[in-house]
Amino acid sequence: MILHHIQSSSAQSAGLRLALRYAAKQDALLISGDATGSVLQASWQTKLDGKTVYFLDEDIQARGLTDMIAARYPHAKLVDYRGWVALSLTFDKVITW
Repeated sequence: MILHHIQSSSAQSAGLRLALRYAAKQDALLISGDATGSVLQASWQTKLDGKTVYFLDEDIQARGLTDMIAARYPHAKLVDYRGWVALSLTFDKVITW
C-alpha cells in the first residue's frame, strides 16, 4: 500500500497525473499545498472518482477552499498534520510527487 503525496499544482508538475497512472486500488492520495486548488478542475474530479483521497486541512483552509472541496469531493477525508503522520505510518511507503 502506497500513500501518494501530491503537493504541486498540476500546471507546474506532472505528479498528480503520474500518481494516478501508478496508483493501485489499495493506494491512497494525499493532496496538499498548491495541488489543492488544481484538483478543483472537473477533469481531475472525474479522474479521482473512486480513489481514496485525503486533503491536508490546513492547506484547504489557508486557500479558502473548504466548501468547494467538500462539495466536489464528498468522500474525501480532511487530515491535520498529526493525521498526515498517522497516515504515513499506516501505509507501507509514501511517495511525494
